[in-house]
Order: sequence, then C-alpha cells, then structure tokens
Amino acid sequence: MPTYREAHRRSIEDPESFWGEQARRIHWETPFEQVLDRSNPPFARWFVGGKTNLCYNAIDRHLAARARQNALVYVSTETGIERRYTYAELHAEVNRMAAVMRSLGVTQGERVLIYLPMIPEALFAMLACARLGAIHSVVFGGFAAPSLAARIDDATPVLIVTADAGARAGRVIDYTPLVDEALARATHKVPKVLLIDRQLAPERLQAPYLVAYEPLRERFFDAHVPCVWLESNQPSYVLYTSGTTGKPKGVQRDVGGYAVALAASMEHIFQGKPGDTMWTASDVGWVVGHSYIIYAPLIAGLTTVMYEGTPIRPDGGIWWRIIEQHRINLMFTAPTALRVLKKQDPKLMEQADLSSLRTLFLAGEPLDEPTAQWIQSALKKPVVDNYWQTETGWPMIAIPRGIEALSPKLGSPGVPSMGFALTVRNEATGEICAPGEKGVIALDYPLPPGCMQTVWGDDSRFIKTYWNSVPGQQLYSTFDWGVTDEDGYVSILGRTDDVINVAGHRLGTREIEEAISSHRAVAEVAVVGVADSVKGQVALAFVVLRDAQALDKAGAREALEAELARSVDAHLGAIARPARVHFLATLPKTRSGKLLRRAIAALAEGRDPGDLPMIEDAGALVQVKEALAR
Repeated sequence: MPTYREAHRRSIEDPESFWGEQARRIHWETPFEQVLDRSNPPFARWFVGGKTNLCYNAIDRHLAARARQNALVYVSTETGIERRYTYAELHAEVNRMAAVMRSLGVTQGERVLIYLPMIPEALFAMLACARLGAIHSVVFGGFAAPSLAARIDDATPVLIVTADAGARAGRVIDYTPLVDEALARATHKVPKVLLIDRQLAPERLQAPYLVAYEPLRERFFDAHVPCVWLESNQPSYVLYTSGTTGKPKGVQRDVGGYAVALAASMEHIFQGKPGDTMWTASDVGWVVGHSYIIYAPLIAGLTTVMYEGTPIRPDGGIWWRIIEQHRINLMFTAPTALRVLKKQDPKLMEQADLSSLRTLFLAGEPLDEPTAQWIQSALKKPVVDNYWQTETGWPMIAIPRGIEALSPKLGSPGVPSMGFALTVRNEATGEICAPGEKGVIALDYPLPPGCMQTVWGDDSRFIKTYWNSVPGQQLYSTFDWGVTDEDGYVSILGRTDDVINVAGHRLGTREIEEAISSHRAVAEVAVVGVADSVKGQVALAFVVLRDAQALDKAGAREALEAELARSVDAHLGAIARPARVHFLATLPKTRSGKLLRRAIAALAEGRDPGDLPMIEDAGALVQVKEALAR
C-alpha cells in the first residue's frame, strides 16, 4: 500500500488516474468517457459522459447481498419512537415517496424543497428526489420564515415537503405557520406542499396547496419507480449557506463526483466497512447530514443512525446508551456536543458498554485542548478530528487512517485529503506561507470530485466569491486562517472575517478563545470582535462557567474577569485581552451545535443578527442582550 504522501502526490499530479480508479467504487449504468474536463477553469467536470444515480448506489445495488441488513436506525428521544428499516424496507419506502412526488408533478431536473425535522421521511424524500433525477434543497427544520422564503425564491421548487412540527428539548415547534408565512412572502408560487403529520401540532390541511402524505403513501404502497440515470455532472442538490447579509449562496453539487468522493472517503478517512453501524449526530439540514447521515454510509453498505434529540435529554448518558444499544462502530459529532457532555456526571459514560465503538470523529469547529484531553481519557478510543465546508462536501483535512495511520496532533485536524491541493497563502501577496506562518487556506484548481460545481444559478458569483480573493492567483479561498507545521499538518485559526484588528494587530478570535478556555472555571467561550472608536476593534468574550454559583459571592465576577484577562495576557499578550468578559448560562448555538458568533457580534454592535437558523435555546440571544446592557 502506498504511503499517504505517495497517494496524495499522485492524486494531485495525476488526478485522472487516481480518481479513475476510485470511480470503480460505485455503479455506472453508462461508463464515463473522460475522468476530468478542465477546459473551462475554474469549473471542473468529473467523469464526463458517465451515467449513474445516487439512490441506486445507496440502496438498489445492495439489495442482492444486504436486503435484510438494517439500512436505517431511527431514534427519537423527543417522541420515544425507534424504528429500523432494512435495505429492502428502505427501498420500498423510497419508492413510495418517489411515486407520491411523481404524482405531484416532480420530474427530472425539478427542485423539491425539503423542510423537515430529523425523521425517516427526510431521508426518504432526499433519496426519492435522487431516484427521480430531481434536485433536492434541504432547509434546516425550523428555519425562520424570511430565510425560508429567500430559498424558495432562489430554488423555485415545484414541491415543498414538510411536517406539522418538529421537537427539540421537549418543545414542539410548529412548522406549518412558518411555511405559510414563507409562501406568503415568496415571489415564487409553489403549487403543492406535502405534509407529513406527526400529530405533534394542530392539524392544518385547510390551505388548498397542502396535501397529506399518508393517504398518498397508501395509494402507492406497492409502487416501483425506476431510477433515472443522470450524467455525472448534472446537479444532485442545492444546499444554501446562510449569512448575515445578502442573498444566501446555493451550493450546487453534482451526482457522479459526489458519489465517488463519498465512497472513497468512507475507506480513506472513516474506515467504514459494509455492515458497520455509523451514527452521525448532526442534522440533514447541514452538509454533514447530507454526506454522512444519508449518502456516504448507505453507498458504502453501512447502517446509518438518524437521531432526533439532544445530548442530555432525558439525561446526560443518553448518547452513551444509544452507542451500547445499537452497537455503534463509528460516531461523528461536533466538539460543542462533547463540551456539553463533559459537564455531565462521569458515571453516566462509565455505566455504558462502549466496546463496539472503534472511532469518534469530530468536525464543525476546532477541537480545543481541554475537551480533547477529556474525551480521549474518558473514552479510551481514537478521537479523530477533520475539517471541511458546505462547499467541499467532504473532509479536505483529515487523518487518512485508511491509507496510513498517521498520528493525530492536538490542535490540528490533520493533513490534506486526497485530491485537495491545499496551501496556506499570504493574504496580501498570494505567496505560499512558510511552516508556522499564518495565512489563508486555499485550494489549487481543479477542486476534487464532490466539491461544489458552482453557485446555483449564478456562475459569476461562484467565480467572484471563491476564486478572485487571492492576489494574482486562480485559487479557491476557504476564507479560513490556517498554519502548517514542518510535517504538513494544518491547524485552523478561525475565519478570515472573524479576525480582529486591534490597533493594527490582527488577532484570531479562536486564539483568544483557546486562551480563555484553558482556565479551569470555563466550560465554553465565544469571542467576537466589535467596532471600537479608538482601537478599530476590540474583543468581547462570552463565557459559560462550569459552576455558575461561583459568581454568587461579592466581587467574584470582577475577580474572575481579571483572572481570565491575565490568562489571555499569558498566552497571547496584553494586546489580545478582551475589553469585557460577559458571563452567560448558555451560548447561542444552532441545533447541530455551532456557535452563532456572527449573531453575537451583530448584537454587540447594535446590528440586526440577520439570517439565523432555529437556535438551541431561544433565550440564549436574550441573555447576550442582557449581558451587553449591564
């Protein structure tokens, strides 16, 4: 077997040969004629002329050998419902959903907007779109109506698939009023809305565009819908990234390149084997859910676990019991979830049988040292970080355990993955940075299979946004600061637009967060930069303590704030010291655990926080406002 360096070098220098071999991992109904067409940079076309189908690769091709193997395990600690679907049963459900969609006018190339909680029907709907050759656009369940309307107008779907409600932390979130308001706001008129009734909210079928799913499912119970074979470069889905201003960007992904990249990643990065069980604790509304709840595990013949709930309901041991009960082999989550679990009674983990678990994978944000040390010590299993974006579709930096078991390094997600010609560049000159020198993480053309093709309906925005920011170079910018070491390991230092310029000194918010989180009293921290009339910007820190009662004593708040400032001084120097440290009970996060740093910064500057998903705790932003008002 080649070493990592040999394999990576080949994937960059001879991508046609490398990816031509990887393409054997999936089924091609029609063989491709050309591995890579790079005649129109910065666009790249992979496996040109080949015809395939994501649904066929995820389900149908496994039926001969895996019809009775579990394909999907569904667990909801919100409703107490658990369901299992074999590959044969999943095949039947997806055919039913596809027949229902077809009866409502969904055909090849049309868009279907999926606005669902974490329920099996979300997976059925995504795979049904793939089966029909339609383009799905999944919007995170509970997203605010104005943001939903913007996505309706951009994607112009012929159908919306939604549910009566979602559930989170014991709260029922009624979806239908959000859909009603979004449809009223949107310019594009959607003919039909398919409603999945969970019987969690008042039934609402009065609107003429609403169609109940269950009667149609019964009508098409025995349906078989043939797969539509798509040329490799036809769109498979559009997934929107949100921002504080401007129109959301629709990340458009292809069919063939995505399938090949995911299949390769399951071996090269995740070491997933057919018959394994993989639990990705994310949401189908995010790219991690698309890639590693839905498509990749099924393409590789695994059992995938879909979870509706939080890490601490009904108690802080629920995740560990799920691993034991369902014999999870691979788990994938975010560091934020671990920080929540870290605060729970350690006996809850000790009581669970975690012998089935081989590896815990993390992504979504950098893994801080205290959390890394805690989980490694407590779990006694490999804990492997990785780094990627909605735009790339799969990890661009990881430990290539399926190729060479490189040793992880604390603070780094690893080395560039196969096909990613990754460098760290000086933001002013575009020159490659020396090891240890901070710069912008960039990718050479062409992007490997599985990455975004373009911005939906706007090629010029794709070029302007991603390919024109590095001076004098045709490079894709990740908009993340990074640094490499002498061995090629990459560390992420935060977003380029989250850099604070304090009196001419450029400071990454992530670096300040690391310094504060090293204090024994700190459970979580978010640092943002806000405008300052004297220094240009200053840092504000928002801290959750391990023991909130520590602030009850007179003078304790001021004393602890001073201690945290000294910690920053010790790590980074006085220039990085936050102007204020605010103490909160909880930080604003999305349901998948990402901190809403931009929203916090907007509130600190008196701005509208803009395009926000449904957050984990509705009172968290109120806490931020109250803290700022003190």
